[in-house]
Amino acid sequence: MTSEDPTDVDDLPVAGTAVLLHPAGRGVEVLLMRRPERGSFAGAWVFPGGKVEPGDRRDQAEEWQDASRAAVRETAEEVGLVIADPVLLSCWEPPAEAPVRIRTWFFLARAVDTVLRPSPDEVEETAWVSPAEALARHATGEWTLYPPTWVTLHHLAAYENADAALAAAGVARHFATRVISSAEGTDFAWDGLRLRTGSLPWRLEED
Repeated sequence: MTSEDPTDVDDLPVAGTAVLLHPAGRGVEVLLMRRPERGSFAGAWVFPGGKVEPGDRRDQAEEWQDASRAAVRETAEEVGLVIADPVLLSCWEPPAEAPVRIRTWFFLARAVDTVLRPSPDEVEETAWVSPAEALARHATGEWTLYPPTWVTLHHLAAYENADAALAAAGVARHFATRVISSAEGTDFAWDGLRLRTGSLPWRLEED
């Protein structure tokens, strides 16, 4: 497993997020959970994850390796699932104007056990759902997704099964987020991509 070094070297807090995949018929489902109406990502549907804690760090380890341990730990704490061998997927840098800035590493992992034991303090609701269905619920306004979650789901919707998605991962794409005002509203941009969020459904375009 390798990674591309993020270009933003600010001394930011670091987090790890686990994108859990489960075979479903001829496709794949992902685990999403709704956060409480308080704290970070209030009311939004997100993947399990959280900030790197002292117990996740190892001497001489790279940042993404500590984030991987955080993603595994947080998944166990938040939804009661044990995962192994997470595969590096992406690294997200928040925009400069964000009030709270955390660099977050995303990992793909296969979920062997799908029986969830959600933490009542951290999880309001859970769902195993196809990426296309999650995007559709967001497009109708039923669900709230944040750009990193939306873009990740959009990416996963292109794969026929979990094996294909996992085989394509392993090198983290770096997303250094920029916020751009447009006539339609607020856009989010990364190298070569622009997410137009001024109306539903959102649109991802090559920039």
